[in-house]
Amino acid sequence: MSQMKSDTISRRCIKPSSPTPPDLKNFKLSLLDQLSPAIHGNMTFFFPSGDAHVADQDAEFSRKSQLLQKSISETLTRFYPIAGRLVDASTVDCNDEGGFFIEARCDSPLSDYLGKPDYQRIDLFLPTTDPETMELSTGSMWLVKFTLFSCGGTAVSLSLTHKIADIAALLTLLKSWTQSCRGLSEPVLPEFTASSILPPREIPGMSASVHIAGEKFVARRFVFSALKVAEMKEKVRVQIGREGYYPSRVEVVLAHMWKCAVNVVKSKTGSFKPTALFQAVNLRTRMDPPLADTVFGNFVWPFAVIVEEESDMEVHQLVQDMRRIKNDFLDNKPNKFKGEEGFSALMEALKERAEIFKNRKDLVVYKCSSWCKFPLYETDFGWGKPAWMTSANKMVNNTISLLDTSAGGVEALITLDEEEMAIFERQEELLEFASVNPSIVV
Repeated sequence: MSQMKSDTISRRCIKPSSPTPPDLKNFKLSLLDQLSPAIHGNMTFFFPSGDAHVADQDAEFSRKSQLLQKSISETLTRFYPIAGRLVDASTVDCNDEGGFFIEARCDSPLSDYLGKPDYQRIDLFLPTTDPETMELSTGSMWLVKFTLFSCGGTAVSLSLTHKIADIAALLTLLKSWTQSCRGLSEPVLPEFTASSILPPREIPGMSASVHIAGEKFVARRFVFSALKVAEMKEKVRVQIGREGYYPSRVEVVLAHMWKCAVNVVKSKTGSFKPTALFQAVNLRTRMDPPLADTVFGNFVWPFAVIVEEESDMEVHQLVQDMRRIKNDFLDNKPNKFKGEEGFSALMEALKERAEIFKNRKDLVVYKCSSWCKFPLYETDFGWGKPAWMTSANKMVNNTISLLDTSAGGVEALITLDEEEMAIFERQEELLEFASVNPSIVV
């Protein structure tokens, strides 16, 4: 396959269609927003051309680009804080400086990329990997890159700061944006009430991030078909042997990925190392009363599953541990993360996290987030649903991300260092159920 290239056509700032009222100019983030890292998360959707009979692909691309830009401008008016700029850890100046939009052209057909998705080349489609774009965008919290392939297919990549949004908030933005792009008169509106639910506080120098050491990171994609997932679930159900106990897709896939990653560490170092898995969960539905999905901001927190002995690393045991600890967390924590008492509850949670690492110098840590059940494949800007969507995270080592496939299976993205990945992708226990980076069928 020839070297794929992408050239930038244009870069421009997109401002809100209407100015933000003076009384909304000073926007306060919530305490959970404060504790979130100011990094950009990304999401890329790949769309086939849809109509092979389009005579002028450049004109069609221009038409779609104008729709995207107009709808971004309208969406920034509804989501006014992300048109502003961060002032400090808890404040956004809603100054309407806007988001940033990039047009690009790829010299290859979409099928070249989807035939064997390459995470080393995903950077071609991201708005945040171009130094000139980042210099010109001057602190934009929302960036979009629209790429035209030689066949007429397109890629839409969005990048949003984690400081102001988790995956549920990003989905609200995406839904409102696509509705606007399709011409709906009343797109979904966000609720900016996070800071009243969990007010910000002065926390000098405090970070909620788990530091995971690593050097050269490599991302790989493994796909578990719906049939293989069903087989895994049945195998675990039989091993657990408890009436009415049904493991979930996420539990069995994650347990397999975690066990294989830990096996790699053992083969590299010669001995089993204690390990911890941090899983991020959405707190909205577990609060009393539950929060609407449209409440914008960060309402996620990780719980930790810790394994000290190699004998506890069997898949069915990991599944039970994950469910037990998750249920205990959801029953006891989320409802405390609000109001004036929320500050002490979060400080206690951070203290508990610190205790995990205390006196465990050799603890091997993994982080997981699951986007399963989020309707990402329903994303439609007006020219059909995506053939594939993905999110690449090569900034942090030892991460596992789970997404639905369009055919009902589970796609797992894992980031490891180069040496460990070379061993991981040959694990027989993994390859019994997973395909390594299969082609995307358009």
